[in-house]
Amino acid sequence: MKEIETTREIIRISHDSVERKEDTIVTEYAVTVKLNGQEFVTMVCSPEYIEDMVIGYLASEGIIKSYNDIKDIWMQEKDGFVHVTTDKTNPYYQNFQNKRYITSCCGMSRQGFVFVNDALTAKKMKEIKITLTPNECFSLMNELQESATVFKQTGGVHSAALCDKNGIILSRMDIGRHNALDKIYGYSLKNGISMDGKIIVFTGRISSEILLKVAKIGCEMILSKSAPTEFALQSAEELGITTVGFIRNEAMNIYTCPDRIIFS
Repeated sequence: MKEIETTREIIRISHDSVERKEDTIVTEYAVTVKLNGQEFVTMVCSPEYIEDMVIGYLASEGIIKSYNDIKDIWMQEKDGFVHVTTDKTNPYYQNFQNKRYITSCCGMSRQGFVFVNDALTAKKMKEIKITLTPNECFSLMNELQESATVFKQTGGVHSAALCDKNGIILSRMDIGRHNALDKIYGYSLKNGISMDGKIIVFTGRISSEILLKVAKIGCEMILSKSAPTEFALQSAEELGITTVGFIRNEAMNIYTCPDRIIFS
């Protein structure tokens, strides 16, 4: 598998100085998913946890309903293919688009197919199964950022973590924000991790696509150091998801469903 990062010589200009130095750069990897022998989607991502990402993507898009729907999955690493066989696919997926191409720019090339299945796969959070204090929010964000070694070295990836009140259960990084969440979702499906009382902690912007992925995973709260979009907040209100953004320097903004944040 290709390395997650590489180095190259650059020219660094700072104030009045000019110097040649070695810099650490993130790499990209293009992987094409073949579903039952047919090319289905090409994804550009960071080259690790590829199978988990593919499983999470197929589940979040409603192509499969559970990990058990997959009969076989294997990677043809040299040629950049992941082969998935299943006899339990969504019968309508081929009507949406014959093949999709997803860049690392966080879903900008994704088609209307995504929205067709959102109503079927996004889970509405009708109960409050977890609450956090502001200090617990700060602590979870600090833990994620302290563990984000690739970001510290390159500045070129997003990080996401599945957490409970006690800390990080599972964390993943990727050049694509959505890929990091798919990797978490795929691993959780493979290993039967319950989403009750779980939180997504995230370093990137909370777009509508990211909010919907959180709903599909089944988490009732997302914490981010970045900003949300208006459509994401509208979706969060409809789905009952607590969104907290701009968690920085012991401050934060609660945007939706504030009952899960308690003050004591």
